[in-house]
Amino acid sequence: MAWYFGYASNMDLISLRAKGVEPRASKRAVLPGWRLRFNVRHFFDHEGGVANIECSNDRTDAVWGVLHLCEDEHLALLDAAEASGHGYHRIKIRVFTQRGEQEAVTYVGDPSFVQEGYRPSRRYLNILVRGATQAGIDSDYVDALRRHPVHQPPIVPVFVPPPGEYPIFTAATLMRHPTLTALAGAVFDMAGARRQHHFLRGLFGGKDMTLFHLKRLDTSDGSETLDDIKYDRLTPTQRRYLNEYLHEYSTEYAYAGRYLYD
Repeated sequence: MAWYFGYASNMDLISLRAKGVEPRASKRAVLPGWRLRFNVRHFFDHEGGVANIECSNDRTDAVWGVLHLCEDEHLALLDAAEASGHGYHRIKIRVFTQRGEQEAVTYVGDPSFVQEGYRPSRRYLNILVRGATQAGIDSDYVDALRRHPVHQPPIVPVFVPPPGEYPIFTAATLMRHPTLTALAGAVFDMAGARRQHHFLRGLFGGKDMTLFHLKRLDTSDGSETLDDIKYDRLTPTQRRYLNEYLHEYSTEYAYAGRYLYD
């Protein structure tokens, strides 16, 4: 068992469960002498920047979060979700709870992904606010999160696949191709992706990622299923979000075919 300090979207239990992690216990905690930043560049530009923590050695600074008691195998799931060793690194810290000091693990941004000037998306910030509110974190801290400037993604048209003859994939055939990934009925080839995306081949390769993204919406309650996608039971917000990702996928990867939900 290990204590994990979530200071961003993983303060929220719905978000944490979407990553396969069901903590044994959760409680609020604070990390003094550190600052919350949003300077880790997301893999996809329309998401803006995601959270990071930086040591300031100023005891008036503090990062609030939620301390989760996790099974050892959950750390592997968190490592994958947080791109540990790539976008982030897992470190040990000491946080404070109502019962005193506690050792925990958490994640800090990899320098190659840290870039100033980024802002979080409203979707992402809403998840932080929800998690911090549910954990009972100080209202001034939550209000500061709520008021933080956000990234404004461009408005994009409905995604249209490129013209031409392309193959059709199903779950069974897609899994034979480790560089292919599917989203909302489209298949993309990640083989020529830029270096920063190589990590995602292991996470996305051979899989349909539609449900993965739907469960990361701030409106998600974690109940979405593949049948919702298969039978087109999506809300306008969900459609808009997937459409934004279709454009991001088509920018980063090569279109490779259609995907059928069988």
